[in-house]
Amino acid sequence: MGKYNLTALRVRQTALRQAGSDKIDAVPRWVDVIGDIPPAQVVVRQQPIQHEYVRQRVRTVKGKPKIFHERINQKQTNPNKKPSRVFQPVGIKYEEDQLRKEFFRDHPWELARPRIVLETTGKDFEKYDWSKIQQVGKKLGGESVVQRQLWLLNNVPNMTKTAAYDTARREFYQLRLKEEIAQRVAAEEAEAYGAEFGPRMLEVGRKLEDGVYENWKTWARAQAQVLDQRQAAFVGAPEIALPREDKDDTASIPVTDDPDVEADV
Repeated sequence: MGKYNLTALRVRQTALRQAGSDKIDAVPRWVDVIGDIPPAQVVVRQQPIQHEYVRQRVRTVKGKPKIFHERINQKQTNPNKKPSRVFQPVGIKYEEDQLRKEFFRDHPWELARPRIVLETTGKDFEKYDWSKIQQVGKKLGGESVVQRQLWLLNNVPNMTKTAAYDTARREFYQLRLKEEIAQRVAAEEAEAYGAEFGPRMLEVGRKLEDGVYENWKTWARAQAQVLDQRQAAFVGAPEIALPREDKDDTASIPVTDDPDVEADV
């Protein structure tokens, strides 16, 4: 058959030959269907399409802002390198991916905050106006910084990536500080009216840490005793005299039935 296996393409011819040579009793019903709608004859795999993302930038040309659409090829091929995995689908990437990676690399604790990723219609982004970082119906978070930075890059003339990142972070820090102050004031007002709160997260964390430390000390003492016993078995430690138990003094007094005999005490 050579390099390619064409058995599947010639299944109709094989069935007709077998029916003509009486190897099968009757012609299968699908023979006419395959004759009317033959299978594809292309046996060479095509390479997947190289996806390109278009990013928008606003530049000042002759004193007037002008919108440019830059096409960036995601796959940078090296002509001196042998291609590999050429038939696998190419991953689709967006500009937000790199911005999101940089933000959460600088702010890892933002990933610990609870987030809502559920969308009602799948087009919630159409209701947001990222000319400002705070949106109605959306909780402030890292995604707000990413979208705000992308809006600055796409709409502000001569905006650089670093400047957009600094601007978005500054707005994010100001709003987050206001949220923390509002939460602190609300807690103080509630305590003033008699509310009682449980231990704070910091106190709970300290208690758990103390418990782990005490368990570690117990485990460390046990391990130290095991190591001392092993070393004593090889080296040979001197016998340790155990403390003698105090005996009752009355046990040394002789007992006699003769009343005339007095024992010296």
